[in-house]
Amino acid sequence: MPTAIELAEQFQASLVGEASHGFTGLAPLERARSDQISFLSNPLYRQQASDSAAGALIVGKSDLEFLQANPSANSAKRVYFVSKNPYATFARMAQHFAKAGSPSYAPGIHPSAVIDSTASIPSSCHIGPFVQIGAGVKLGERVAVLGNSSIARDSFIASDTLIYPSVSIYYNTQIGERCIIHSGAVIGADGFGFAPDFSATGGEWVKIPQTGRVAIGNDVEIGASTTIDRGAMSDTVIGSGTKIDNQVQIAHNVVIGNCCVVAGCAAISGSTKIGNFCIIGGAANFAGHLTIADRTTVSGNTSIIRSIAEPGQHYTGVYPSMLHGAWEKNAAILRGLDKIRQRLRLLDKNKNTES
Repeated sequence: MPTAIELAEQFQASLVGEASHGFTGLAPLERARSDQISFLSNPLYRQQASDSAAGALIVGKSDLEFLQANPSANSAKRVYFVSKNPYATFARMAQHFAKAGSPSYAPGIHPSAVIDSTASIPSSCHIGPFVQIGAGVKLGERVAVLGNSSIARDSFIASDTLIYPSVSIYYNTQIGERCIIHSGAVIGADGFGFAPDFSATGGEWVKIPQTGRVAIGNDVEIGASTTIDRGAMSDTVIGSGTKIDNQVQIAHNVVIGNCCVVAGCAAISGSTKIGNFCIIGGAANFAGHLTIADRTTVSGNTSIIRSIAEPGQHYTGVYPSMLHGAWEKNAAILRGLDKIRQRLRLLDKNKNTES
């Protein structure tokens, strides 16, 4: 059980309180016990933090000053870890405690796995039941591929990457170090590319071969049932440090920069380029062939149909919900806006003529 001083030194936080106090893990403010750590990063929860039974709190300097000025019955023996970024410090401590309870994947290949003789798999890798690994595949050290996943020919997966069950990785996909890919993800499927060839008598949609790759950087996490399509001719690229939620659609030739976050059900159309450190809310969607500047934030359910050139901007296009009857009245007004505009132009024209 790590002590307060050990945790403070490991996570570079200033310690206020008993250095020898030991802790078993982390918990929310309302459920934490005296042997657990919680955190405060929003001033709205200061009173809840003061009343919490947590044996330690991760706080910023201003929150510490408030808590010390407003002590509660639980404050007497409490330890404080003072951090410039309490939320990030909490996340790192949580990783530390989670390791003890996380499953470990012993090196070895399950007898039911089907592996091509030309694949390169170090002895430190874990290959689960019914895994399929194609010709020319290369795995780095300590890669874990869990049951029923498939890795198609000529793919490369770098060291310490974890692939959960039932992931499909198509041919010639490149995945970096320390990535996590959750169940149901499909990486490298064909992009949606078809050329119309129609005449008065009929025709067809002609498939465009998708001959690019998917290239994923280091420390990327990809959520369950997310799909990342391969490029048509150039690559689809996911930058290092980017985190992608569940059920996200990333189309062919998309480039996402470093350290972005993409929340669930977002959709990014083909050949759009997302900059570095962007935040994309749930169910947001992007038209194709756009360029989005670094550090752009897009709220959930927002549709982006034009490029964004200025970095650091926050875009929201969500129409507020309301009672259905009120929505119908507003929709009727919106449908008539063009007629109102024409009438205003006519009035302005007549006014100018009279003057």
